[in-house]
Amino acid sequence: MTLSPTEASRHMREICGLAPIVPVLVVEDATTARPMAEALVAGGLPVLEVTLRTPAALDAIRAMREVAGGHVGAGTLITPEDVRAAKAAGASFGVSPGATDDLLAACAAEGLPLLPGAATASEAMRLLVRGYDMQKFFPAEASGGAPALKAIGAPLPQIAFCPTGGIGLEKATGYLSLPNVRCVGGSWVAPAALVSARDWAGIEALARDAAGLGARSDCVES
Repeated sequence: MTLSPTEASRHMREICGLAPIVPVLVVEDATTARPMAEALVAGGLPVLEVTLRTPAALDAIRAMREVAGGHVGAGTLITPEDVRAAKAAGASFGVSPGATDDLLAACAAEGLPLLPGAATASEAMRLLVRGYDMQKFFPAEASGGAPALKAIGAPLPQIAFCPTGGIGLEKATGYLSLPNVRCVGGSWVAPAALVSARDWAGIEALARDAAGLGARSDCVES
């Protein structure tokens, strides 16, 4: 079943609206995947991005998709082969640091909603022309941070973003206060030390703190 860019963006807006923070997860050991996902979902972060940067990533997606209430996607999609592998593993959406014609075509053909990456106004405009009005701003901090994204939003208010890249707890609220930001991607909610220690209670506590950022950003914006 093919998926148009407009349908993909509509789906991604819904997914990105479920929580203020999307954990960006680099999973080294697939046996940690399910309990990690359970801790994050219990803490209020149901949308999970597993990056395809390790041999365990696809097995992690298969394990996490069984967690009730979770929505598991595959990040760092670069090639059509990545798209097909992610879809076969059960990913419900994809995330890419950029966008190529081949990648966009593969996601459409596989029916995999994509959050494509853009770092400049020109890149964002090219995606918008194709129908993608929900995009990833990456690498966020290296591309000018929240001030840059605010500036891009002035002439392009129809595009919503999920900024990712170099964002920690202390900077997330600044992004979330922007009207063109739907959510923020970050890895701090599942640090390697806690995962290695299998400290799921600690990860759940971090997730709860992150889930509360949405309410705080509403206060800042008002």
